[in-house]
Amino acid sequence: MKTVIQYKRFIIMGFSLLLILLVFIFGMKSCSGVSHKAPEGVVKSLIKAYGNGKEKKIRDCYGAEKETEQALQQEINANIQYFKAHNTKEIEILDCDILFQNEKYTYVYINYQLVLENGQAYPCISTYMTSKKDGKYYILPPSQITDEMSKQAAADYAKFMTTNTYKNYVKEYETFIKKNPGYEDRIASKLS
Repeated sequence: MKTVIQYKRFIIMGFSLLLILLVFIFGMKSCSGVSHKAPEGVVKSLIKAYGNGKEKKIRDCYGAEKETEQALQQEINANIQYFKAHNTKEIEILDCDILFQNEKYTYVYINYQLVLENGQAYPCISTYMTSKKDGKYYILPPSQITDEMSKQAAADYAKFMTTNTYKNYVKEYETFIKKNPGYEDRIASKLS
């Protein structure tokens, strides 16, 4: 009788351990650090991944496999180098929102700061096209952005330039450049 009870306990413990292991494995897989639930989420994930130089996460944001088209790979490499050239301690995301959305794609801006080693913040604004595939949002690679999408983006960005968000960014950028003359030239020389 004792052996049967011990055997049942062993099975229950083994099953519990297996369940915990499965939760851990699937939990780790879903915690890749990339949010595909919303267009803004995948854009935020992309900027953070660029800042950390995490190429696997960057590819995940684009929905790209190991074999990446040449134009996208060049863009990824250039952006990783650009972020590294700033020697940032962290990236602080200030705002991220949709500029335009239809059934095919969503145009998103992100306003963020590169917090530099000296504690100063270099203001940045970027825009990205996203699309939904299989219920998840991904960044569109350059090859998938059509002329029509580019024209729509230009019109939406022109409107965006009249907002307080953009005007505040310009003020912060100009203030940074006045305090740090030649900063962008130093970054450009690191990239050449």
